[in-house]
Amino acid sequence: MTRPTSTIAGSNPAMYSPSETYGTGATRSEAYRWGQLLIGIVCMAMIANLQYGWTLFVNPIAEKHGWSRAAIQVAFTIFVLTETWLVPIEGYLVDRFGPRSVVLVGGILCGLGWVINSVASTLPLLYIAAAIGGIGAGAVYGTCVGNALKWFPDRRGLAAGMTAAGFGAGSALTIIPISAMIRTSGYEAAFLYFGIGQGLIVFLLAWMLTRAPHHAKASNSRNVQQAGRDYAPSEVLRSPVFWVMYAMFVMVAAGGLMATAQLAPIAQDFKIMDVPVNIMGLVLPALTFALAIDRVLNGLTRPFFGWVSDKIGREQTMFIAFALESVGILMLYHYGHNPILFVVLTGIVFFAWGEIYSLFPSTCADTFGSRYAASNAGMLYTAKGTASLLVPLSSVLAAATGSWQAVFIAASAVNAAAALLAWFVLRPMRRKHIEQSRLSS
Repeated sequence: MTRPTSTIAGSNPAMYSPSETYGTGATRSEAYRWGQLLIGIVCMAMIANLQYGWTLFVNPIAEKHGWSRAAIQVAFTIFVLTETWLVPIEGYLVDRFGPRSVVLVGGILCGLGWVINSVASTLPLLYIAAAIGGIGAGAVYGTCVGNALKWFPDRRGLAAGMTAAGFGAGSALTIIPISAMIRTSGYEAAFLYFGIGQGLIVFLLAWMLTRAPHHAKASNSRNVQQAGRDYAPSEVLRSPVFWVMYAMFVMVAAGGLMATAQLAPIAQDFKIMDVPVNIMGLVLPALTFALAIDRVLNGLTRPFFGWVSDKIGREQTMFIAFALESVGILMLYHYGHNPILFVVLTGIVFFAWGEIYSLFPSTCADTFGSRYAASNAGMLYTAKGTASLLVPLSSVLAAATGSWQAVFIAASAVNAAAALLAWFVLRPMRRKHIEQSRLSS
């Protein structure tokens, strides 16, 4: 089945290259946009190791150069900040020039970052490589999520969730080969060959990315409210509903990170870190089991809750997920001393937390339209960076009180507050905003 397409409403087709836009008479099959989504997912999987595979390199780097782990981990902080805070700029470039050129450059930078890591003999060079890789990863991440939002205005939650799942679970297939290469050939070879390989795949796939047309088809669900016009980033920044979403994103991200980032010391203090746990015949130490579940559920939760939100609405899904996260964190504190319950409840916490990377981008595009979806979702995505700056407070809080109780209660409370904000504040604000957008369209 084919559907007619047109250029983006309100734009000038002459400003785009012919290969990235279509005439009003052009058609694209339903399979074509799913192909665009698949390309984005693979690109996201290729950059996942820049974040999730980094931990494998820390000890080998420290052993070779004698640098402290704290000094090495500064590179990771630089990566996260550049990967997060520059996404609005990269999103603007996507909205202006299309996805292809941005992902092309992003793939080159991602590969270059790891190639420099392979020869970095000083900490400043390691930090420069982290910044280069972060800029590249942010370019790919912001583009792929933004492109998914534009190609699937009728299934934004599912599309954004599947794309984000590529990043959340993308390292699963390559963690073992990278570990093996580090053991047999050294971390330098792993950085070099995987950097070139991952960057090259992204570079090649980028040539197949195309700009999404402006779809007339919106969500089929009466529960999903969508704006009647497109809002430019400058308008979005003046909109109170954006800042409510931003605050909620920070609250949920920080609340989840406060509980999950300290998982190892919590398991150690609970004295269950190395206790074997047998679940359905699989036996692993409690902490290892919990971290393995993180990899799986961190990927599954994003498309699942995104799909649910396409059916029942964004705020309703937020209320359910954030409330589940609040209860899960509280139960983890009360019952986490039991190794089996520690693993199970950790799984619940991870499952109810990772969906923010599908719910917030899709809600943002529903609220402010498709044309500037990459820029607007990029601005909202900076909340992840803001939240990461708050995570060290959990260690301060635990040290000041002498236990993890205050940390768990605080994390549970902010998630509960976010759930209530979704239902009682965001929902009526968005309804009013969308009604006004339709009147002014």
